[in-house]
Amino acid sequence: MAFDATFWVAISFIIFFVVLIYFKIPQKVNEILDKQIIDIKKEIEESEKLRSESKALLDKAQNKLDSANSESKKILDQAKKDGESLIIEMNNKFHKSAEIKKNLAVTKVTQMKDAAIKQIRNASIKIAIDSAKKIISTSVDKSKLDTLFQKKLEETKLSLKNINS
Repeated sequence: MAFDATFWVAISFIIFFVVLIYFKIPQKVNEILDKQIIDIKKEIEESEKLRSESKALLDKAQNKLDSANSESKKILDQAKKDGESLIIEMNNKFHKSAEIKKNLAVTKVTQMKDAAIKQIRNASIKIAIDSAKKIISTSVDKSKLDTLFQKKLEETKLSLKNINS
């Protein structure tokens, strides 16, 4: 009986499987694969845990950022309101100060006007008295002149006192 090459390939194939089973190679391969599967599952679980922690940290950081943004907006709004109220207050103070200065200037001008009128009145009276004195002294005798002068001087003083009061 002659065996062809196919027969010997089949025999060697069967022997190969018997050797594999004898040395428990499939079990060892299965154990190695199971160990790698367990390691991969552990890594996947760890990465899931890290991912959830990082998501929680991201959410926390986002909340802090949103809170900081809203707080900065509140601060800016308050600063705007404070600035506007300060501008209004300074404007009001400026107008009040200008009004006070205006009133002081008007009062000072009025006082200067009254003083000038008084000085002009006094100068006019003095000139009138001097003129009357010269006219009287040149046209009337000395004794009549003195009595007339004294009389007119008293009348003028009385009228000046009435005008000034």
